[in-house]
Amino acid sequence: MNFETIVFYVFAALTVFAALRVITSRNPVHAVLFLVLAFCSMAGIWMLLEAEFLAITLVLVYVGAVMVLFLFVVMMLDINPVQMRGGFRRWLPFGALLAGLMVFEMTWVLGSSNTSAGKAVIKHAADYSNTKELGRLIYTEYVYPFEIAAVILLVAMVAAIALTSRRRKDAKSQVIPEQITVKKTDRLRLIKMPSEKHAQEKTDNTAGVAR
Repeated sequence: MNFETIVFYVFAALTVFAALRVITSRNPVHAVLFLVLAFCSMAGIWMLLEAEFLAITLVLVYVGAVMVLFLFVVMMLDINPVQMRGGFRRWLPFGALLAGLMVFEMTWVLGSSNTSAGKAVIKHAADYSNTKELGRLIYTEYVYPFEIAAVILLVAMVAAIALTSRRRKDAKSQVIPEQITVKKTDRLRLIKMPSEKHAQEKTDNTAGVAR
């Protein structure tokens, strides 16, 4: 057993431990932090597989942005942990069934003779760029699935905005044609007012006549 294999088992154990703590932790904040640990461990495994671009993307996008957002949302919401744990036992058989199905699928795929699961990892040269290789595959062999995924994400984003938007009766919106055709006389009115000194003299004269 070489050093890379030992590091792989360490990252794999950390990933499994963190994933289990995500679903068993009583505190939602702790669950989010364990999910961050799971993502960092997966990034380490991808580094061992020479997928540096995916590892850095996982850390920057998910750990640095998405998980921080989740953490802020969980901390701002008034979540009752006791109420959340109430349905754990009820959904435990269904979750165990899904977990067993996933383990069976992974075992079937890795044990298939048509895959390269048991083959040695190919070592690339120092000037090899997995980012360039990933871009070549996305925009050549997988260009149509990539475009379909982009359209699906766009539709999901538009649907989320449409579902969450509410029309307010007191909201004011701009009417561009009316703003363009408006004239100065419609918006501006000139008022002639006496100067401050003249108004003060008139007040004094009025006070003298009253006396």
